Amino acid sequence: MKKLNIGLAGLGRLGKEYGKNIQFKIPNANLVAVCSLVEEELAYAKKELEVSDTYSNYESMLEHPNMDAVVIITSTDSHAEHIVKAMESGLHVFCEKPLSIDIENCLKVEEEAKKHSNLIVMIGFNRRYDPSYVDAKKTIIENKVGKPFFVRSQTVDKDIWAPFQVSFVKTSGGVFHDFNVHDVDLARWYIGSEVKRLWSQGGAYRFKEFGDLGDADNTFVFCEFEDGSMALLGASRTSSYGHDTFTEIIGTQGKLTVGNPPSKNRVQISDKHGVRNECNETFYDRFKDSFLIQVQDFVNSVLEGKQPECNLENATKATIVTCAMTESFKTKGIVEIKDIMP
Repeated sequence: MKKLNIGLAGLGRLGKEYGKNIQFKIPNANLVAVCSLVEEELAYAKKELEVSDTYSNYESMLEHPNMDAVVIITSTDSHAEHIVKAMESGLHVFCEKPLSIDIENCLKVEEEAKKHSNLIVMIGFNRRYDPSYVDAKKTIIENKVGKPFFVRSQTVDKDIWAPFQVSFVKTSGGVFHDFNVHDVDLARWYIGSEVKRLWSQGGAYRFKEFGDLGDADNTFVFCEFEDGSMALLGASRTSSYGHDTFTEIIGTQGKLTVGNPPSKNRVQISDKHGVRNECNETFYDRFKDSFLIQVQDFVNSVLEGKQPECNLENATKATIVTCAMTESFKTKGIVEIKDIMP
Protein backbone atom coordinates (compact mmCIF):
# COMPACT_ATOMS: atom_id res chain seq x y z
CA MET A 1 0.00 0.00 0.00
CA LYS A 2 1.29 3.41 -0.97
CA LYS A 3 1.54 5.66 2.07
CA LEU A 4 1.70 9.39 2.56
CA ASN A 5 4.48 10.67 4.83
CA ILE A 6 3.17 13.53 6.95
CA GLY A 7 4.68 16.15 9.23
CA LEU A 8 2.49 17.61 11.96
CA ALA A 9 2.84 21.23 13.13
CA GLY A 10 1.16 21.93 16.45
CA LEU A 11 0.71 19.51 19.34
CA GLY A 12 -1.87 21.22 21.52
CA ARG A 13 -5.14 19.64 22.63
CA LEU A 14 -6.40 19.13 19.07
CA GLY A 15 -2.97 18.53 17.54
CA LYS A 16 -2.46 15.47 19.73
CA GLU A 17 -5.73 14.00 18.44
CA TYR A 18 -4.66 14.61 14.85
CA GLY A 19 -1.35 12.93 15.61
CA LYS A 20 -3.04 9.81 16.99
CA ASN A 21 -5.39 9.62 14.01
CA ILE A 22 -2.58 9.94 11.46
CA GLN A 23 -0.19 7.55 13.16
CA PHE A 24 -2.52 4.82 14.37
CA LYS A 25 -5.87 5.02 12.56
CA ILE A 26 -5.13 5.88 8.91
CA PRO A 27 -3.54 2.87 7.21
CA ASN A 28 -2.15 4.75 4.21
CA ALA A 29 -0.38 7.47 6.23
CA ASN A 30 2.81 7.73 8.27
CA LEU A 31 3.53 10.45 10.81
CA VAL A 32 7.24 10.99 10.21
CA ALA A 33 7.86 14.35 11.91
CA VAL A 34 6.30 16.77 14.38
CA CYS A 35 6.93 20.38 15.32
CA SER A 36 6.12 22.25 18.52
CA LEU A 37 7.51 25.15 20.53
CA VAL A 38 6.79 23.23 23.76
CA GLU A 39 9.43 20.72 24.84
CA GLU A 40 6.91 18.59 26.76
CA GLU A 41 4.82 18.19 23.59
CA LEU A 42 7.83 16.98 21.64
CA ALA A 43 8.52 14.44 24.39
CA TYR A 44 4.86 13.36 24.12
CA ALA A 45 5.29 12.83 20.38
CA LYS A 46 8.34 10.62 20.84
CA LYS A 47 6.74 8.49 23.53
CA GLU A 48 3.04 8.37 22.62
CA LEU A 49 3.10 8.95 18.86
CA GLU A 50 6.32 7.01 18.23
CA VAL A 51 7.85 9.82 16.15
CA SER A 52 11.62 10.08 16.33
CA ASP A 53 12.07 13.25 14.23
CA THR A 54 10.90 16.24 16.27
CA TYR A 55 11.46 19.94 15.61
CA SER A 56 11.08 23.19 17.52
CA ASN A 57 11.33 25.18 14.27
CA TYR A 58 8.66 24.91 11.55
CA GLU A 59 10.97 25.78 8.65
CA SER A 60 13.40 23.06 9.74
CA MET A 61 10.66 20.44 9.73
CA LEU A 62 9.71 21.45 6.17
CA GLU A 63 13.20 20.34 5.10
CA HIS A 64 12.60 16.77 6.30
CA PRO A 65 13.81 14.58 3.39
CA ASN A 66 11.01 12.01 3.47
CA MET A 67 7.97 14.25 3.97
CA ASP A 68 5.17 14.50 1.39
CA ALA A 69 2.65 16.66 3.24
CA VAL A 70 2.17 18.78 6.33
CA VAL A 71 -0.80 18.97 8.68
CA ILE A 72 -1.04 22.40 10.35
CA ILE A 73 -2.73 22.71 13.75
CA THR A 74 -0.95 25.87 14.86
CA SER A 75 -2.42 29.14 16.16
CA THR A 76 -4.97 30.70 13.82
CA ASP A 77 -2.96 33.85 13.14
CA SER A 78 -0.10 31.76 11.69
CA HIS A 79 -2.15 29.52 9.36
CA ALA A 80 -1.71 31.56 6.18
CA GLU A 81 2.05 31.96 6.62
CA HIS A 82 2.54 28.28 7.41
CA ILE A 83 0.48 27.17 4.40
CA VAL A 84 2.48 29.36 2.02
CA LYS A 85 5.82 28.12 3.37
CA ALA A 86 4.70 24.51 3.00
CA MET A 87 3.63 25.06 -0.61
CA GLU A 88 6.94 26.78 -1.36
CA SER A 89 8.63 23.64 -0.03
CA GLY A 90 6.62 21.51 -2.48
CA LEU A 91 4.42 19.92 0.20
CA HIS A 92 0.72 19.12 0.15
CA VAL A 93 -1.14 20.90 2.95
CA PHE A 94 -3.96 20.22 5.36
CA CYS A 95 -4.70 23.10 7.74
CA GLU A 96 -7.28 23.42 10.49
CA LYS A 97 -9.93 26.11 10.05
CA PRO A 98 -9.99 29.03 9.58
CA LEU A 99 -7.66 29.80 6.70
CA SER A 100 -6.99 33.21 8.26
CA ILE A 101 -8.65 35.93 10.30
CA ASP A 102 -7.76 38.45 7.59
CA ILE A 103 -9.30 38.54 4.10
CA GLU A 104 -6.16 39.83 2.40
CA ASN A 105 -4.13 36.93 3.79
CA CYS A 106 -6.73 34.47 2.47
CA LEU A 107 -6.47 35.98 -0.99
CA LYS A 108 -2.66 35.89 -0.85
CA VAL A 109 -2.75 32.16 -0.05
CA GLU A 110 -5.10 31.58 -2.98
CA GLU A 111 -2.75 33.46 -5.31
CA GLU A 112 0.23 31.46 -4.07
CA ALA A 113 -1.69 28.21 -4.58
CA LYS A 114 -2.14 29.06 -8.27
CA LYS A 115 1.64 28.75 -8.61
CA HIS A 116 1.48 25.23 -7.16
CA SER A 117 -1.48 23.66 -8.94
CA ASN A 118 0.09 20.22 -8.51
CA LEU A 119 -0.37 20.42 -4.75
CA ILE A 120 -3.44 19.52 -2.71
CA VAL A 121 -4.41 22.19 -0.18
CA MET A 122 -7.31 21.44 2.15
CA ILE A 123 -8.84 23.43 5.02
CA GLY A 124 -10.44 21.52 7.89
CA PHE A 125 -14.19 22.05 8.04
CA ASN A 126 -14.82 18.75 9.76
CA ARG A 127 -18.59 19.06 10.06
CA ARG A 128 -18.84 18.39 6.34
CA TYR A 129 -17.53 14.93 7.20
CA ASP A 130 -19.86 14.19 10.10
CA PRO A 131 -22.22 11.39 8.95
CA SER A 132 -25.35 13.24 10.14
CA TYR A 133 -24.42 16.49 8.40
CA VAL A 134 -23.50 14.55 5.26
CA ASP A 135 -26.87 12.80 5.34
CA ALA A 136 -28.63 16.16 5.67
CA LYS A 137 -26.83 17.42 2.55
CA LYS A 138 -27.80 14.25 0.68
CA THR A 139 -31.43 14.74 1.74
CA ILE A 140 -31.38 18.29 0.35
CA ILE A 141 -29.83 17.15 -2.94
CA GLU A 142 -32.57 14.52 -3.23
CA ASN A 143 -35.14 17.33 -2.81
CA LYS A 144 -36.89 15.64 0.12
CA VAL A 145 -37.48 18.93 2.00
CA GLY A 146 -37.70 21.29 -0.96
CA LYS A 147 -35.54 24.37 -1.37
CA PRO A 148 -33.78 25.43 1.86
CA PHE A 149 -34.52 29.05 2.75
CA PHE A 150 -33.55 29.24 6.44
CA VAL A 151 -30.64 27.76 8.42
CA ARG A 152 -30.30 28.04 12.16
CA SER A 153 -26.96 26.81 13.39
CA GLN A 154 -25.00 27.21 16.59
CA THR A 155 -21.69 26.28 18.18
CA VAL A 156 -21.87 26.14 21.98
CA ASP A 157 -19.05 25.10 24.30
CA LYS A 158 -19.27 24.00 27.91
CA ASP A 159 -18.46 26.83 30.32
CA ILE A 160 -15.44 25.10 31.86
CA TRP A 161 -13.48 25.86 28.66
CA ALA A 162 -14.10 29.61 28.71
CA PRO A 163 -11.13 30.57 30.94
CA PHE A 164 -8.88 28.48 28.69
CA GLN A 165 -10.23 30.29 25.60
CA VAL A 166 -9.58 33.81 26.94
CA SER A 167 -5.86 33.50 26.27
CA PHE A 168 -6.48 32.57 22.64
CA VAL A 169 -8.74 35.47 21.65
CA LYS A 170 -5.88 37.61 20.30
CA THR A 171 -4.56 34.84 18.04
CA SER A 172 -7.89 33.19 17.11
CA GLY A 173 -9.62 36.37 15.97
CA GLY A 174 -12.47 35.99 18.45
CA VAL A 175 -15.71 34.08 18.73
CA PHE A 176 -16.93 34.56 15.15
CA HIS A 177 -13.74 33.23 13.54
CA ASP A 178 -13.24 30.52 16.14
CA PHE A 179 -16.83 29.29 16.59
CA ASN A 180 -19.11 30.54 13.82
CA VAL A 181 -16.80 29.86 10.89
CA HIS A 182 -18.20 26.31 10.99
CA ASP A 183 -21.80 27.55 11.01
CA VAL A 184 -21.07 29.92 8.13
CA ASP A 185 -19.59 27.09 6.09
CA LEU A 186 -22.60 24.87 6.77
CA ALA A 187 -25.13 27.60 5.92
CA ARG A 188 -23.36 28.28 2.60
CA TRP A 189 -23.17 24.54 1.91
CA TYR A 190 -26.84 23.87 2.57
CA ILE A 191 -28.35 27.01 1.05
CA GLY A 192 -26.07 27.11 -1.99
CA SER A 193 -25.76 30.89 -2.01
CA GLU A 194 -23.45 33.56 -0.57
CA VAL A 195 -24.12 35.92 2.32
CA LYS A 196 -25.08 39.42 1.17
CA ARG A 197 -25.43 41.33 4.47
CA LEU A 198 -25.56 40.56 8.18
CA TRP A 199 -26.11 41.95 11.66
CA SER A 200 -24.27 40.75 14.78
CA GLN A 201 -25.45 41.09 18.35
CA GLY A 202 -24.01 39.84 21.63
CA GLY A 203 -21.77 40.56 24.58
CA ALA A 204 -19.72 39.25 27.46
CA TYR A 205 -22.63 38.39 29.73
CA ARG A 206 -20.88 35.98 32.08
CA PHE A 207 -17.14 36.12 31.42
CA LYS A 208 -16.26 39.82 31.38
CA GLU A 209 -12.69 38.96 30.37
CA PHE A 210 -13.89 38.49 26.79
CA GLY A 211 -15.46 41.93 26.80
CA ASP A 212 -12.17 43.44 27.97
CA LEU A 213 -10.61 41.99 24.82
CA GLY A 214 -13.35 43.29 22.53
CA ASP A 215 -14.90 39.84 22.20
CA ALA A 216 -18.02 38.12 23.54
CA ASP A 217 -19.17 34.95 25.28
CA ASN A 218 -22.60 34.85 23.58
CA THR A 219 -23.59 36.09 20.12
CA PHE A 220 -26.20 35.77 17.40
CA VAL A 221 -25.87 36.89 13.79
CA PHE A 222 -28.71 37.27 11.32
CA CYS A 223 -27.61 36.77 7.71
CA GLU A 224 -29.32 37.54 4.42
CA PHE A 225 -28.13 35.58 1.38
CA GLU A 226 -27.93 36.76 -2.22
CA ASP A 227 -30.84 34.50 -3.19
CA GLY A 228 -33.02 35.88 -0.37
CA SER A 229 -32.47 32.95 2.01
CA MET A 230 -31.75 33.56 5.69
CA ALA A 231 -29.58 32.19 8.49
CA LEU A 232 -29.42 32.75 12.24
CA LEU A 233 -26.01 31.73 13.56
CA GLY A 234 -25.28 31.55 17.29
CA ALA A 235 -22.24 31.05 19.48
CA SER A 236 -21.86 30.56 23.21
CA ARG A 237 -19.05 29.87 25.64
CA THR A 238 -21.35 29.48 28.67
CA SER A 239 -23.22 26.17 28.40
CA SER A 240 -23.52 24.56 31.84
CA TYR A 241 -24.50 21.14 30.49
CA GLY A 242 -22.04 20.31 27.70
CA HIS A 243 -21.13 20.91 24.09
CA ASP A 244 -24.30 21.88 22.21
CA THR A 245 -23.79 22.14 18.46
CA PHE A 246 -26.82 21.80 16.22
CA THR A 247 -28.09 22.86 12.81
CA GLU A 248 -31.65 23.21 11.58
CA ILE A 249 -32.48 23.57 7.88
CA ILE A 250 -35.99 24.66 6.89
CA GLY A 251 -37.04 24.04 3.32
CA THR A 252 -40.16 24.75 1.32
CA GLN A 253 -41.42 21.20 1.93
CA GLY A 254 -39.92 20.16 5.26
CA LYS A 255 -37.26 20.57 7.92
CA LEU A 256 -34.00 18.87 8.86
CA THR A 257 -32.47 18.95 12.33
CA VAL A 258 -28.95 17.75 13.15
CA GLY A 259 -27.75 17.39 16.74
CA ASN A 260 -30.78 18.65 18.67
CA PRO A 261 -31.08 17.61 21.44
CA PRO A 262 -27.30 17.33 21.93
CA SER A 263 -27.36 13.81 23.35
CA LYS A 264 -24.12 11.92 23.95
CA ASN A 265 -25.80 8.73 22.73
CA ARG A 266 -29.25 7.12 22.59
CA VAL A 267 -29.28 6.10 26.24
CA GLN A 268 -32.04 7.66 28.35
CA ILE A 269 -31.42 7.80 32.10
CA SER A 270 -34.28 7.66 34.58
CA ASP A 271 -33.22 8.26 38.18
CA LYS A 272 -33.83 10.53 41.18
CA HIS A 273 -32.97 13.56 39.03
CA GLY A 274 -35.70 12.75 36.51
CA VAL A 275 -35.55 11.49 32.93
CA ARG A 276 -32.56 12.73 30.94
CA ASN A 277 -29.85 12.16 28.34
CA GLU A 278 -26.19 12.86 28.94
CA CYS A 279 -24.45 15.47 26.76
CA ASN A 280 -21.00 15.47 25.16
CA GLU A 281 -18.36 17.34 27.15
CA THR A 282 -16.32 18.78 24.26
CA PHE A 283 -16.45 19.44 20.53
CA TYR A 284 -14.03 16.57 20.00
CA ASP A 285 -16.29 14.13 21.82
CA ARG A 286 -19.08 15.12 19.41
CA PHE A 287 -17.04 15.19 16.21
CA LYS A 288 -14.17 12.71 16.74
CA ASP A 289 -15.35 10.49 13.89
CA SER A 290 -15.52 13.41 11.47
CA PHE A 291 -11.97 14.52 12.36
CA LEU A 292 -10.71 11.08 11.41
CA ILE A 293 -12.76 10.84 8.20
CA GLN A 294 -11.61 14.33 7.22
CA VAL A 295 -7.88 13.56 7.44
CA GLN A 296 -8.42 10.22 5.72
CA ASP A 297 -10.01 12.15 2.84
CA PHE A 298 -7.00 14.48 2.70
CA VAL A 299 -4.62 11.52 2.51
CA ASN A 300 -6.72 9.86 -0.20
CA SER A 301 -6.99 13.13 -2.14
CA VAL A 302 -3.21 13.51 -2.22
CA LEU A 303 -2.55 9.90 -3.19
CA GLU A 304 -5.25 9.99 -5.88
CA GLY A 305 -4.42 13.51 -7.10
CA LYS A 306 -7.92 14.95 -6.59
CA GLN A 307 -8.84 18.32 -5.11
CA PRO A 308 -11.03 18.13 -1.97
CA GLU A 309 -14.31 19.98 -1.49
CA CYS A 310 -12.95 21.85 1.54
CA ASN A 311 -10.64 23.97 -0.58
CA LEU A 312 -9.11 27.42 -0.27
CA GLU A 313 -11.99 29.16 -2.06
CA ASN A 314 -14.55 27.84 0.42
CA ALA A 315 -12.29 28.75 3.33
CA THR A 316 -11.81 32.30 2.04
CA LYS A 317 -15.57 32.79 1.65
CA ALA A 318 -16.14 31.62 5.22
CA THR A 319 -13.51 34.06 6.52
CA ILE A 320 -15.05 36.92 4.55
CA VAL A 321 -18.32 36.33 6.39
CA THR A 322 -16.73 35.97 9.84
CA CYS A 323 -14.78 39.20 9.24
CA ALA A 324 -18.10 40.89 8.46
CA MET A 325 -19.60 39.40 11.62
CA THR A 326 -16.75 40.84 13.67
CA GLU A 327 -17.10 44.24 12.02
CA SER A 328 -20.86 44.29 12.66
CA PHE A 329 -20.32 43.35 16.31
CA LYS A 330 -17.85 46.19 16.78
CA THR A 331 -19.86 48.83 14.93
CA LYS A 332 -23.31 47.67 16.19
CA GLY A 333 -24.68 47.95 12.66
CA ILE A 334 -25.60 46.04 9.51
CA VAL A 335 -22.60 45.18 7.34
CA GLU A 336 -22.73 44.60 3.59
CA ILE A 337 -20.26 41.96 2.48
CA LYS A 338 -19.21 44.03 -0.55
CA ASP A 339 -18.18 46.88 1.74
CA ILE A 340 -15.51 44.94 3.61
CA MET A 341 -13.75 43.48 0.57
CA PRO A 342 -10.18 44.74 0.05
